[in-house]
Amino acid sequence: MKKRTTYSIIAILLLCGVFYYEFHLEGKGQQAIVNAGKNVKPETNGFFLPTSTTGQIVHHEGYSLSYSEPHEQAEWVAYELKQEHLSNSNYKRPYFEIDPAVKTGAAHWRNYKNSGFDRGHLCPAADRAYNQDAYNETFLTSNISPQNHEFNSGIWNTLEQKVRYWASKYNGVFVVSGGILNGHMETIGEEQVAVPNQFYKVLIDNNTGNTKMIAFLMPHENSKQPLYKFVVPVDSIETLTGIDFFPELEDALENELEASADYKGWSFN
Repeated sequence: MKKRTTYSIIAILLLCGVFYYEFHLEGKGQQAIVNAGKNVKPETNGFFLPTSTTGQIVHHEGYSLSYSEPHEQAEWVAYELKQEHLSNSNYKRPYFEIDPAVKTGAAHWRNYKNSGFDRGHLCPAADRAYNQDAYNETFLTSNISPQNHEFNSGIWNTLEQKVRYWASKYNGVFVVSGGILNGHMETIGEEQVAVPNQFYKVLIDNNTGNTKMIAFLMPHENSKQPLYKFVVPVDSIETLTGIDFFPELEDALENELEASADYKGWSFN
């Protein structure tokens, strides 16, 4: 009887040791991923990154983001779309995965299941199709926001295509996208992922010798209006979000460009 009790105790201790070892290793691995996400990568161009109102910035290889835990999505996703990034590669779409680099825990993709909303990319997969890894990275849940299907496949998709056109025409642009995370918003899933009532996209072109900006603010609904109808000053989006989009620019230039809603320097043809 004593032997049996001793063996049981040893078995329990071994089992506890295994669980502790696995948990400890998993925790160290998770922390390593989080730490790696603190370093700015070349394709995100740290000079143009916005400020974060949440204090949680993550840098992936192909884009950076500021994660808002209360809303379970990014308040912004930012990246440089260079001319050489544009590709017709037809990669197989991967499954959506939880972003392990978000310290507070990114939302689970199951929140979107049967919600009636698309998993809307903030950095489009087509903008990172220059290699398989960059493409797959856009399917992390930190890069998605709930979007009405007609909006996602309609006016928002039209704007994404126009951004790629400008990236080709102007030899690259820097892009910041997100939802307006304030006011009364519907939520989906067990984690109560917020559904923005508006989405924005802000671009800066600093490659043609004449720095220019353009910003779009769109109601979360499809529209047949031309894109220029949604052009607003960057300042207006900063007021709505509390984000300073291009703080590293020289102040006078930043103030001038962010106050303007002039889209004539951007070709809409």
